[in-house]
Amino acid sequence: MELRHLQYFLTIAREGTISGAAQALHLSQPSLSRQMQDLERELDVKLFNRGSRHIELTEEGMRLRRRAEEIVDLVGRTEAELRVSAETIAGEVRIGSGETPAMDLVARVIAEMQSTYPLVRFALHSGNAEDVRERLEKGLIDFGLFIGQVDLARYETLALPACDRWGVFMRRDDPLCAREVLRVEDLVDMPLILSAQGNSELGPWFHRDAGELDIVATYNLLYNAAALARAGVGYVVSLEGIVETTLATGLTFRPLEPPVTASITIAWKRYQALSPAAEAFRRRITDLWGSA
Repeated sequence: MELRHLQYFLTIAREGTISGAAQALHLSQPSLSRQMQDLERELDVKLFNRGSRHIELTEEGMRLRRRAEEIVDLVGRTEAELRVSAETIAGEVRIGSGETPAMDLVARVIAEMQSTYPLVRFALHSGNAEDVRERLEKGLIDFGLFIGQVDLARYETLALPACDRWGVFMRRDDPLCAREVLRVEDLVDMPLILSAQGNSELGPWFHRDAGELDIVATYNLLYNAAALARAGVGYVVSLEGIVETTLATGLTFRPLEPPVTASITIAWKRYQALSPAAEAFRRRITDLWGSA
């Protein structure tokens, strides 16, 4: 399986037709069709459902698309890094993170590096811990920012000087807004909106299994959960400081009592040779927080 075949395959998936892909690649349509047939024979799978006007990926084709995107991305990134001289700090640093106000700390380092290394670019990916860890393992990101209790024994880690506080977002006209803090008895019979990933810090606080709670919805990104809170669907249990709580948003936040907090850790692959740009970022965060 050659890299160019994967690149051709991805172009077909994007364009939706062999003719459109052939035009984009400056190849003849028969030549491109033959190469895709060769790829299907090599893999011994059917990658396309070919219609009269449009082609669709089979289930195997969709799986190959995900892997091909990762492979082509890594090859392109590696080539770009190798073209940079040892004396030049340039390239892209990729950081994955869950939603956390602690990202402000990382943002300040990025701003500082922009001034020191103007040829360095940054790519941010948002996702839950499972998604960020998977991307870190595959080499699709250089660093992962993790919230709370996550098993990071396989990685180099650095604790950030930040601690997020758990609480509840709700409508500003909700009766519970009259309270300064929320306790278990305030929430246990209420409709709750929880993170889809699950939060190990919250189980002991509720003193109940998830099946005993009235969970009406789950979320991956808090922006969408906030819309449910504004509509009165339920109470969003989340970290403080991610969603604005102003008159304009119609939302307010109340912390949990007893307090529940989550530590913040940045991690990178152990024994991995980082690119010059990523290594410069690692040195800077280590200088800042190595003794945190």
